[in-house]
Amino acid sequence: MTDASINASTARQGEAEFGDFFALLKPRVMSLVVFTALVGLLAAPVPVHPLIGFSAILFIALGGGASGALNMWWDADIDRVMKRTRNRPIPAGRVEPGEALGFGLALAVLAVTMLALATNIAAGAMLGFTIFFYVVIYSMWLKRTTPQNIVIGGAAGAFPPVVGWLAATGSMAVEPWLMFALVFMWTPPHFWALALFMRSDYDDAGVPMLTVTHGRRATRTHILVYTVLLAVLSLATAFTAIGGPVYLAVSLVMNALFLRGALRIRGRDETMAEADSFAVERRFFRLSLLYLFLHFGAILAETLLAPWGLGGWG
Repeated sequence: MTDASINASTARQGEAEFGDFFALLKPRVMSLVVFTALVGLLAAPVPVHPLIGFSAILFIALGGGASGALNMWWDADIDRVMKRTRNRPIPAGRVEPGEALGFGLALAVLAVTMLALATNIAAGAMLGFTIFFYVVIYSMWLKRTTPQNIVIGGAAGAFPPVVGWLAATGSMAVEPWLMFALVFMWTPPHFWALALFMRSDYDDAGVPMLTVTHGRRATRTHILVYTVLLAVLSLATAFTAIGGPVYLAVSLVMNALFLRGALRIRGRDETMAEADSFAVERRFFRLSLLYLFLHFGAILAETLLAPWGLGGWG
């Protein structure tokens, strides 16, 4: 094989493939965006044509993907340092930063424009604000400047059910903001648990996560406090228009498990933290994903049971 053919082969291996651009969309995060937006859309008291509903969720998903691509473009420098992110397409050299920027911007414009055309201007505007909040307010500002980054920045991940509701109704109501509050209060304990067992990543990257600025003990206390507040909020939501007996049953079980996990984290012996590889925090992090999924699944169940007189309280 000649030098030219070797160089050509190497160049081809380094070219971005479909999977690399798909990875820029942060598909696991996008799945959460899609699910909560779908619940917001279906929980709205307005029937939505299946084609319009499908289009709305598709464009909301594209908006979430655009946010992910723009976040990866901006955070490429710290992604190269962190073990958890160093194999992402940009730090791994499979996608050029400029390609990711152009890709993210194009998707953002497409998603916002098409959602506004497919549903209404209010939904498109809210999706545009969500992308702006995640990329500019959280990624460019809060993430690198304050240990409250994930507390305030968590609003970005809480907007999708509001966007879904707006896509169905074109107007605001209390219910989508209850769903917003559920995600907003869930986000800090979810990410702080991740930060506890990935703390060295944030240290190395110079990201002022709470674990870095205030230490593990303070972070564990914060997790417990936010978990208690989340339990109060989620249980109170059971007695609102989007709640009901199914939701209450799910919430009681999941909050009991979540509180037990938070208490175990708070009671951790710091001298044992490295020895057990943060098993308690890892379990709590995985439980947090199930916690949010089941709460929104219960809201969806109440909505689907309502036409038969089985959802809600009456």
